[in-house]
Amino acid sequence: MPIRFTDITVDTPTRESLAARYKVIDALLDRGEKAEAVAAWDRLRREYDSWSALVGLRFQQDTADPEAKKARDYADALSPEATGFEVAVKRRLLADPDRAGLERLVGNHAVRLWETDVTTFDPVIAKDLEEEARLGARYTELLSAAKLEIDGETVNLAGIEPFAQALDRETRHRAERARWAFFEAHGPELDEIYDKLVHLRHGMARKLGYETYTPLGYRRMRRVDYDAADVARYRDQVATHVVPLIARLMEQRRQENGWDRLYFWDESLTDPAGNPVPAGDHNFLVAQAQTMFDNMDKRLGDFYRLMNEGGFLDLKNRATKAGGGFCTSFPTHGVPFIFANFNGTDHDIKVFTHEMGHAFQNWESRRQPGIDYLWPTMEAAEINSMGLEFLAHPQMALMVGEAAADRFRRMHLIDSLAFLPYGVCVDHFQHEIYAKPEMTPAERHAVWRALERRYMPWTDYGDLAYPEKGGRWQAKRHIYYLPFYYIDYTLALCCAMQFWVKSRRDYQASLEAYIALCALGGSAPFQDLVRSAGLVSPFAPGALAEVVSEAEKVLAA
Repeated sequence: MPIRFTDITVDTPTRESLAARYKVIDALLDRGEKAEAVAAWDRLRREYDSWSALVGLRFQQDTADPEAKKARDYADALSPEATGFEVAVKRRLLADPDRAGLERLVGNHAVRLWETDVTTFDPVIAKDLEEEARLGARYTELLSAAKLEIDGETVNLAGIEPFAQALDRETRHRAERARWAFFEAHGPELDEIYDKLVHLRHGMARKLGYETYTPLGYRRMRRVDYDAADVARYRDQVATHVVPLIARLMEQRRQENGWDRLYFWDESLTDPAGNPVPAGDHNFLVAQAQTMFDNMDKRLGDFYRLMNEGGFLDLKNRATKAGGGFCTSFPTHGVPFIFANFNGTDHDIKVFTHEMGHAFQNWESRRQPGIDYLWPTMEAAEINSMGLEFLAHPQMALMVGEAAADRFRRMHLIDSLAFLPYGVCVDHFQHEIYAKPEMTPAERHAVWRALERRYMPWTDYGDLAYPEKGGRWQAKRHIYYLPFYYIDYTLALCCAMQFWVKSRRDYQASLEAYIALCALGGSAPFQDLVRSAGLVSPFAPGALAEVVSEAEKVLAA
């Protein structure tokens, strides 16, 4: 029977109810009934994660709803307790001398993930985790409440984007002045939130026996087959192969438009004729997407129909809705949910296909044997999202009109390449910050600005004083919410663009490899998943060189 979002209900857990169910699991293990214990534990984790996802989603849908905030606060307080119970079972299973038997039961990758997980939690940091969640929610509420005045309108941070991409240069300038005036006005509070988060995370790391937060951050991201040194070498690849290309493209843009200088507010205008925008409103895009996915593959089309008809899409921008876009899931039911904020720009199409990629992967991998395999680790998960962005290229006439389709594809390619330097800048910044948690807010701003000059030397803020002094990073929610979750996008983009290169030669083979990768979910580490799809690991020497070479040929045509 078709499932609807309104059908998804999960009982609210309590510490007592969790303790009772974990007591049953322990009793099964005491009797040597390991398979039964693991099955019961998997069911419990699916129920808990579904409930947590529902609570988080409802808060993001309306950050001003007092009931949603109350439920979120309760979930934040319960989360460390639930983690404690979960880690205790993992430790008990890992202590079993029959390691081979455990691997046969749950898979060797799950065991490796658990070995990582148990090093990230101890009851001594439970209150710290609750405080970390509270500070993250404070950041979300602050940005969600933004009211920006421009051209007689009041908009939120998502609503400023059409003005920031306007063909008129002065409108773009006004939009960026309005955006950064908000961040400047709230700069001290944003600095305070982040300062508390940095010290809190450093404190947690020390309590768990780490010298700094960085190794703990990597383990919290469940990175088991690469480390910070690999990431640093990848950042160098971006600096070597991509930064010079983007610098040339930016200079070309300056010359094409006859500008003396290319300012920050000019970077968003990728196309001299104006960035292609959707050919219709929210309802138009939702309807056209059905044809797009039907044309691409029956599996994609059928899945999108289930999502749309079942109410698993929330794409309209609203006043008190949290910004950004994401995909969440309910592992008790196997159906994901897409959240976004359409604003009438090309962003609507990109975020839609991006989150649809996450959702489709989660759907395809729903029959993986355990909850640890439903999602890949983040850098692998982003291949599925970004890969679909590129595989949707042949269908873009449906979304922007025939006349603008080629322009959209070109813009998306340039913007994707230009994202790489920004993405590695965000990552490098966090490595610097957590290596020296004692930095003052002013020193952190200076570090960001210095890194911008390395990775984005073309950026000229003009009279935008706040980003000029290094405040741009405060608009990136990942830095506050999900430390070290950003290099993932750039690693995945290196792989997704390999799908793009392959699709230009054999589209159907590339699509089949993509769908097969989605079905694997998180059943293997990042680099193994990459190789399974016939792709080259981003950490391999020259991995970016071929992608950049192909892009240069296309852009020169």
